[in-house]
Amino acid sequence: MSKKTIAVSVGDVNGIGLEIALKEHKKISKLVNIVYVVNKGILKQACKKIGVKLPKDFNIHNVEIAKKDEFKIKAGQVCAKSGKHSFECFMSAIDLAKNTKNNIDAIITMPINKQSWGEGGVRYVGHTDVLRDVFGQDAIMMMGCESMYVALLSDHISLKDAIKKAKNTKKLKEFLIDFYNYELKDKLNKKQRVAVLGINPHSGDGGVIGKEDFKIIKAIKKANKAISKEIGYDLFEGAIVPDIAFTPNMRKKYKYFVCMYHDQGLIGLKSLYFEQSINVSLGLSIKRVSVGHGSAFDIAYKNANPCTKSYTNCIKYVINN
Repeated sequence: MSKKTIAVSVGDVNGIGLEIALKEHKKISKLVNIVYVVNKGILKQACKKIGVKLPKDFNIHNVEIAKKDEFKIKAGQVCAKSGKHSFECFMSAIDLAKNTKNNIDAIITMPINKQSWGEGGVRYVGHTDVLRDVFGQDAIMMMGCESMYVALLSDHISLKDAIKKAKNTKKLKEFLIDFYNYELKDKLNKKQRVAVLGINPHSGDGGVIGKEDFKIIKAIKKANKAISKEIGYDLFEGAIVPDIAFTPNMRKKYKYFVCMYHDQGLIGLKSLYFEQSINVSLGLSIKRVSVGHGSAFDIAYKNANPCTKSYTNCIKYVINN
């Protein structure tokens, strides 16, 4: 089987993304063909700061930087120009992938710094928001590793708005069906179930603490009714009490968890599998996978080795999906 080709958007170069890409290149390039989306001058700066030579087979798609936007890498610092560069690298990677002549199988994104994006005049909160806008598709954010995945009904929105979204039975039902179609359809083991978490403590205790969970249960039933015609059983179970969802016994029972809001899923996931986790955008016309960690300004250009596992898992996900 021929190797897949991946465009790697290098993220915020004041963080650890470019360092990881350079250090892992020799190993990763044996598995896939890579096009690194970055400005050549910035890449040379990074090599000098890390103390490595640029590999001869380091295939670059150069992202031009206007004279007024030129900058020096400042490890671990918020920087408007660095933020702008990371955004432009991402947009260039999207353009590469959209053009079928380039035969790009997936985009892998290294971490950006949201504050640097804001100061650089970028109007988006993060990668997923850009993808939803560019493709006009409501991408699902799924994070995790082979041991456990969490799919987020809502991601970078306020908790107040997340609660409103969880109460929308129609939207949640559609989300569950989409999650099945985008990720689970060809991967389910016989009789494998998916846990859907409630939103209140104790999933509302039968309405004593809150009635929002009744809406979640209704959405689960409607989604199961639609999918069971195809697979022959009820796929989704819940509303699961959130505070026990990620206990050892529950993780023996479930691999996939649908969570109602960002921190509900990611506190558990990152406590258990921080170094291994990846971020996948489901439901798009292109495949996009990201490392599961941030730009790690505190260790930038010092030692990014603890964060290389996530990048490797991104590559493996692309190869296997």
